Amino acid sequence: MAEQRTDHDRLFKELLSTFFEDFLLLFFPKVYEQVDFHHLSFLSEEVFTDVIVGEKHRVDLLFETKLKGEDGLIIVHVEHQSYTQSTFSERMFIYFSRLFQKYRRRILPIAIFSYDEHHDEPSSLIIRFPFLTVLDFRFLTVELRKLPWREYIRQDNPVAAALLSKMGYNEDERIEVKKEFLRMLVRLELDEARQRLLFGFFETYLTLSEQEEIQLRNEVSQMETKEAKQVMELIISYEQRGIKQGIKQGMEQGRKKGIEEGKMDIAKRMLAKGYNVETIHELTGLPIEKIERLKK
Repeated sequence: MAEQRTDHDRLFKELLSTFFEDFLLLFFPKVYEQVDFHHLSFLSEEVFTDVIVGEKHRVDLLFETKLKGEDGLIIVHVEHQSYTQSTFSERMFIYFSRLFQKYRRRILPIAIFSYDEHHDEPSSLIIRFPFLTVLDFRFLTVELRKLPWREYIRQDNPVAAALLSKMGYNEDERIEVKKEFLRMLVRLELDEARQRLLFGFFETYLTLSEQEEIQLRNEVSQMETKEAKQVMELIISYEQRGIKQGIKQGMEQGRKKGIEEGKMDIAKRMLAKGYNVETIHELTGLPIEKIERLKK
């Protein structure tokens, strides 16, 4: 469980620290208008210990910037837990108050709920008496599972593209979601490193079966000619990277399984996905005669 949690944290940190401006523009345009992105820096991780219950809590992302000309901080906490937490708003307030104690400047708190179930999450902590409201603490929230994914596919926003994989789609929409993600990726025209970041994030949370991948290819082939070509090139590019990586791993594990056997397995999967014999030969190094026999 701890390993999975760490992986979630890493993925979201890479996405948001790389595309923070796009994140704010997508979900909080009014905040976006107030932030001076020329004075934006990512601060090191803050860890706070709750002295009452003895737990350590971490602020996932902390950005230093200028908000309307004044120095400020933006906290972005990503919550992956799949169960409702009655103390979540208290934890957000603790993050806020301890950061304020340290930095003494205006702080904007944001919470992202990334789990797969639907919950009604809080966005405030209020402490009041009949005669006085002592505390009225509020924070911004994004509940990914509640977002209708179709409303985001026309936006040329890299964060929207990656987060399609975490939005509110049904199981029978999985292929369509990936197809729209690929179309967005083509339109964005990002450099290879950023494109790989988005692709890796998406694939972590929405991975199609081999049968679904075949259906995806069929649907892509029916798209407008130029777009279909670009999307198909993107699919093939990432599949080939995966195949080459698989071959490399197969060679490293050759003593246990046999390099030849590993290549044969890869060739079978490539044939199932419709690759021609010449392409399989080029990528695996298997003789054409062997690939032809597998085809039969």
